[in-house]
Amino acid sequence: MKAIDNISIRAAKPEDAATILHFITELAIYEKEPDAVKTDEQAIVNTLFSADATAHSIICFDGEQAIGFAVYFYNYSTWLGKNGLYLEDLYVSHHSRGKGAGKKIMQYLAKQALAKDCGRFEWVVLDWNKTAIDFYDSIGATPQDEWIIYRLTGQALVDFAES
Repeated sequence: MKAIDNISIRAAKPEDAATILHFITELAIYEKEPDAVKTDEQAIVNTLFSADATAHSIICFDGEQAIGFAVYFYNYSTWLGKNGLYLEDLYVSHHSRGKGAGKKIMQYLAKQALAKDCGRFEWVVLDWNKTAIDFYDSIGATPQDEWIIYRLTGQALVDFAES
């Protein structure tokens, strides 16, 4: 596919909630979890755009058409004594892949990390997503194999918190 010269990225706005939900749903389908999406437009507005929001989103466009998004937040490295930028989700619509949109999103976020004096820019990728792994390798990212992700969610989270 020919590279897109017309890609632009901007910070998401509350009126983008439906677009963000659309991309979240497409991402869930791609990641083989179509029933995992429990959010709605109002929850997106509340969590990404309220005064106390801790996560942020960007929208990627080809001309006037939204073709992708990312959601990120800042974490903290005690060893570096600096914030880090953590990429929660990145998604480019299937019909727009291979044209450079993903790379532009990653560059936008890398610049954001540098502008905020972050010591790291991190994310996770599903072990079966060879296309994404190859892409991340191609931009110079290195996998961190020594870490295992743990998660408490749903009733296990409630049970533990109340124990």
